[in-house]
Amino acid sequence: MQFKDIIGHSQIKAHLVQTVKDNRVSHAQLFLGPEGSGSLALAVAYAQYVNCENKQEDDSCGVCGSCNKYQKLIHPDLHFSYPFFAKGKDEVAATYLEEWRKAFLENPYMGLDFWRRHLDAENKQANINIAEAHDIIKKLSLKAFEAEYKVLIMWFPEFLDVQGNALLKLIEEPPAKTLFLLVAENQDRILNTIISRTQLVKIPRLSHDDITLFLMQRRNAVAQKANEIAFMADGNLQAALDLLEEESNPYFDLLLNWLRFVVTDTGLHIIRLCEEDFPKLGRENQKNFLLYAVNMFRQIVLMQQGLHQLVLLQGQELDFVQKFSSNFKIEQLEAAIDLLEKTHYKVERNANPKILFLDLSLQLVLIFKYQTFPQGTQYI
Repeated sequence: MQFKDIIGHSQIKAHLVQTVKDNRVSHAQLFLGPEGSGSLALAVAYAQYVNCENKQEDDSCGVCGSCNKYQKLIHPDLHFSYPFFAKGKDEVAATYLEEWRKAFLENPYMGLDFWRRHLDAENKQANINIAEAHDIIKKLSLKAFEAEYKVLIMWFPEFLDVQGNALLKLIEEPPAKTLFLLVAENQDRILNTIISRTQLVKIPRLSHDDITLFLMQRRNAVAQKANEIAFMADGNLQAALDLLEEESNPYFDLLLNWLRFVVTDTGLHIIRLCEEDFPKLGRENQKNFLLYAVNMFRQIVLMQQGLHQLVLLQGQELDFVQKFSSNFKIEQLEAAIDLLEKTHYKVERNANPKILFLDLSLQLVLIFKYQTFPQGTQYI
C-alpha cells in the first residue's frame, strides 16, 4: 500500500512522510478516523514508507524487496492485530491471517461489518482477547528479521478491555525500533492508559468530491450515480462501495412515504411501516437508511438557510428538499436530526427495530405536526 493509492488526505500524507524525513517517528501512534476514511490504509502505507529501502520524495518506492512484501502483507516484520471471533480461549488473530490479508487487499477501506462477512460471523461478538495480548508481547520481543522497524498495526483497539493493560509496559517502553500503530474509530472506547501513551494522528472523513471521483475513476460509475452515492455515504467510502452494489437508491421512496405519514399523523400507515418495512431492511440497511435521512435533513437545513451552493442533490431529491425546507422551522429540523442520530446509535446496539422505529416515528409526529420537542431537550 502506497500513499498514492489512497484517495484524499494530502496534508496527512505529507505530515507522515515528514516525520520519517526528520527522524521523528513516534514509537506509538493512534490513527483516529471514522469508518471508511482510510485510516487503516494510511497506517499500512506509513509502515511501508518507514521500512522502504529506497524512499522517494513523497512515497515509498513500491518496487524494493520490503515494498513488495508489504504490498502483499507478507513482510516478516509486519504484524497485525484485529478483532476476531475466537472459537477457543487460546486462539489469536494470526489464526485468521489469511482471511485478514484477503479482506484488506480486496478493500483497504473496510469496516467491521465487511470483516465480519469475511469470517461468516454476522451475529457473533468481536473481541481482542488476553491470548492475543500475550501473543503480541511474544512477537515483539524478538529481533527484527530483516527490516529496520518491527511494526504492529492494531485495528480497533476499542475491543481491548482490561487485557489491554498487559500491553501498557510494552507500548510505553518497547524494544528498539518497534513501531505501534493503533487504528481506531472511537476514542472514547479506548483505554485512557493506552491513549496517554500514543501520539494522535487524526483522520477526517473523506470529502464528497473525493468519493465521487473515486467511484467514477476506479469503479466506472457514471457521474450522476457517483454524486448520489457520495451524498448518501457522507464521507464513508465503505458505505459508498456497499451502495454502489445496489441497483438504485433504495431509500428515497421509503423516506418520502414515511415522512408523508409522519407529518399527516397517519397512524395505521406508520405502524405498518414500523412492523413490516423497516424490520425487513436488516440492521445494516436500517443504519444506512437513518444516515441517509440525517443527510437529507442536513441538506434541508442548508437550503432553508440560503446556502443553496452547498446542496448536493439533484432531481426528485432536490425537489423534496426545496418543498420540505419551506414548510418547517429550523428547530424542528434540528430536533429530527438529533432523534435520527440517536436511533442510529441504538440500531448499532441491536435494539428491537419495531419498537425503535415506532418510537422514532411518534416523536417525529410530535415535532412536525404539533411542534412538541422531546422533554428536557433544547434546540436553538
